[in-house]
Amino acid sequence: MAITAQQVKALRDKTGAGMMDCKKALEESGGDEEKAILALRKKGQASAEKKASRIAAEGMVGHYVHGGGKIGVLVEVNCETDFAAKSDDFQGLVKDVAMHICAQNPTYVRREDVPSDVVEHEKGIYREQARSSGKPDNIVDRIAEGKLGAYFKMSCLYEQEFVRDTSMTVEDRIREAVGKIGENIRVRRFVRFQTGEGLEKRRADLGGEVQELLDA
Repeated sequence: MAITAQQVKALRDKTGAGMMDCKKALEESGGDEEKAILALRKKGQASAEKKASRIAAEGMVGHYVHGGGKIGVLVEVNCETDFAAKSDDFQGLVKDVAMHICAQNPTYVRREDVPSDVVEHEKGIYREQARSSGKPDNIVDRIAEGKLGAYFKMSCLYEQEFVRDTSMTVEDRIREAVGKIGENIRVRRFVRFQTGEGLEKRRADLGGEVQELLDA
């Protein structure tokens, strides 16, 4: 079937991919936009995997502030060249990632960043939950591994559903940018601030210390 310029433009607006890539994806999918989007994402993923071993030491520190200054995020995103770091596509990605962190509050960047003692602690909880619910011992570890996967999806930035498009993960969004920019891109680190966070606990701890002094 003939692919119209309007179809190509609509797909480009949704994915940010090049015009020729959009046209080819639509032709190969018979004009089915959803299939074309999936094909473009797979292409971006393949491109990202090829570039993943390349050194990414340039980039920028992005920020996002929300809720009248109640929540703020700083995030370092790296790429290979300063030229790419100054591009609209890269800066748009950094803004998207910062906004996502602000909204979803991940704890780690990737599952590889989760400390081994935290992983073992979580697995221990899931094993005990499985045993308490009467599950046989031969499947307790399998259940714990499944729940651990869900924990990673909840706590690791790369595995969370992207807040602006829940049909993809944050890692998919990064791979999409890699396909467009042509460089390896990695989120290195982030910090999220929220006013008042932890103050109630500190007040409670302080109150306990004061009471201990009074009781002494």
